[in-house]
Order: sequence, then structure tokens, then C-alpha cells
Amino acid sequence: MPTVTLIGTRLAEPGEEFVYRGESEACEGCPYRKQCLNLTEGQRYRVTSVREGASTLECAVHDTGVTAVEVEPVSVTANVFANDAFAGNKVSLPGPCPYTECPSHEYCEPAGAEFDESYRIDEVRGDPPHEYCMLDRDLTLVEFDVPDDA
Repeated sequence: MPTVTLIGTRLAEPGEEFVYRGESEACEGCPYRKQCLNLTEGQRYRVTSVREGASTLECAVHDTGVTAVEVEPVSVTANVFANDAFAGNKVSLPGPCPYTECPSHEYCEPAGAEFDESYRIDEVRGDPPHEYCMLDRDLTLVEFDVPDDA
């Protein structure tokens, strides 16, 4: 179910995804705090629509202001150890990877997932995009469940 929130106008496009990072120090005293700070910190979201007729409001965080949008939580696609990759299993990410040029890097360090957290696997997607893991890890690409509290 979509949630109405305020986000920076540069992100306010249907289909745009972002990870909500929580309150900034610049939010203190803002009259729009309740409308902006209503998402789950660390969760990945997708903009489903921009509210018609919504004004652009001044914001101390976003230089072009904020506007009202509808968002929904989305799942995170990640690489996990192959031995743990089955639907319904709770897993953690294998750990950081310094090989940023690797085609799997975005799945080994996915936006919206933390190394010290556990996630339930919703779907096993199969082989990761890389041919060979430079850290010699046996990995499988999976889709995590969207948390219930998102």
C-alpha cells in the first residue's frame, strides 16, 4: 500500500528508487517534519506517483525543495552464500567487497541492506552477474522479502 511522503524534487519521478536514511540535523524545527519523516529508516522505496497539484516546499536538506509523492517499499536484490540460498531462509550478506568494478558489486553491497542484519529470502534468482568471484565466494542472487514494518 502506498504511503504519502515528501521527497526532494530531483527524486520525485515515478519508478525512482531510494533508500530512506532518516532525519538530518537540518530537519530540526521544520514545519513539514511529520510529512517527511514517516518512512522506515534503511528501507528501500520506489516512487509510485507524484501527487497532482502538489506544491514545491522549501527544504534545508534538498536544495530544489520537496514535493508530495506516493511511495511503496521494495525488495532488495542481493548475493548470498549459495549454500544458504533457498526461499524462506533467513540470511545475512556475506560481507563487504573491495572490487567495485565487479558486475556483482551492487548485489554484494546492496543499497537498502546492512551487513549486520538478517533478511528472509523471498525468491532465488540464480547465478550472479559475475563470472568469477575475486574473493572466492560461492554466491547466488536472491530477492529479499520486504519487511513487515516498512
